[in-house]
Amino acid sequence: MKRLQNELTDLMNRSVDRHVRLAVTGLSRSGKTAFITSLVNQLLNVNSGARLPLFSAARDKRLLGVKRIPQRDFSIQRFTYDEGISQLYGDPPQWPTPTRGVSEIRLKLHYRSEDSFFRHFVDNSSLYLEIVDYPGEWLLDLPMLDQHYVEWSAQMASLQKGKRSQLAQSWLQLCESCDPFAPADENLLAAISAAYTTYLEQCKAEGQHFIQPGRFVLPGDLAGAPALQFFPWPNIEKYGEKKLAQADKQTNIGMLQRRYQYYCENVVKGFYKDHFQRFDRQIVLVDCLQPLNSGPDAFNDMRMALTQLMRSFHYGKRTLLRRMFSPCIDKLLFAASKSDHVTPDQHTNLVSLLQQLVQEAWQNAAFEGISMDCIGLASIQATDSGIIDYRGEKLPALKGERLSDGQTMTFYPGEVPKRLPNEQFWQKQQFEFENFRPRQIPLDQPLPHIRMDSALEFLLGDKLK
Repeated sequence: MKRLQNELTDLMNRSVDRHVRLAVTGLSRSGKTAFITSLVNQLLNVNSGARLPLFSAARDKRLLGVKRIPQRDFSIQRFTYDEGISQLYGDPPQWPTPTRGVSEIRLKLHYRSEDSFFRHFVDNSSLYLEIVDYPGEWLLDLPMLDQHYVEWSAQMASLQKGKRSQLAQSWLQLCESCDPFAPADENLLAAISAAYTTYLEQCKAEGQHFIQPGRFVLPGDLAGAPALQFFPWPNIEKYGEKKLAQADKQTNIGMLQRRYQYYCENVVKGFYKDHFQRFDRQIVLVDCLQPLNSGPDAFNDMRMALTQLMRSFHYGKRTLLRRMFSPCIDKLLFAASKSDHVTPDQHTNLVSLLQQLVQEAWQNAAFEGISMDCIGLASIQATDSGIIDYRGEKLPALKGERLSDGQTMTFYPGEVPKRLPNEQFWQKQQFEFENFRPRQIPLDQPLPHIRMDSALEFLLGDKLK
């Protein structure tokens, strides 16, 4: 009965456009948890010093207040906002702990409407905002829903180049000891799966992003389950799809195909249905800087992962019926995160590079006629920018505490390429993008940021009029 009441309330709020479910999307280490923590912090402090000049509802004093309210689904973990704030305001300050499972936070925004129609009935209005956080690793499993085991194995084999080829040797050697058409040996399959998981963990440590299945490196409550004990078969094309399809279910290859299908149907599809079919707005966070540091293999891997990921979302213009019964994303914001890690003169280049990276996803969404934008932001500003004298020349510079050792640095990290890097760019490689600690923040001040107000205006501005 309670669930029915929640669904009816949700339906009523959607009918008058008072409910927004925001998807904060991004690959691993793109800054999703920091973004959500900052977004909530800015809204809660809208009347207590938050710096939001580009957020019209706050600038015009129409956003009267914001408070946290209990989430509707008690089976989903609460987003660890308080814990993240404690870390950021600690001594020394630390970045919020990354997400290891699905979590939610829900806000109620109380505002004075500009709409002349609504003002005849109510003095003030409310908007309910639900924000969902989830591990970036899990996102990359969504494309597997459109692949069968043979296709997936062939795709994973196509990635075995450069650094990945070296890292894959241990599990590939184990695969050679396994006859695909022999009776299933569960111990052997578990051992090879463990080696494949180690390979994925090493790829992640080397800055690679296209990690499938994502649950292998962040299993949650599935750790040790047979659902996570499969792997792509090398050179699978040589067996032929017909022979593989006819393989006995109790053979090694038959068991692998069954486990892959189970994983897609019960783990990935369940995750998709529970969370991704009900989003209204989406922000995609992209860390362009770390892949540039890691080299061409990591950069191209990130680009491919991002393209694959964006094919899994549902876009379209909103109508009253769609809003009530079949919500879909009608606004999409691409954001280059960690903009405070480059000097302000490079922000334009950073956004230009991001536009190149997401071009295919942009075109697919534009076909549906939805509203889109592309910005650079820093959810939580960790550096100060300024000018330094170097050999008689004035140069832009950043100042911040390096994450690895806490050393204070003042330096110019280098230029961000305007377009996708070519071979000449990688040969020069005249840049060094550091990771920084959060700045020490007084307890009575909101989190510092760059362009979070622009993100709020794009994602929520039209809902607060």
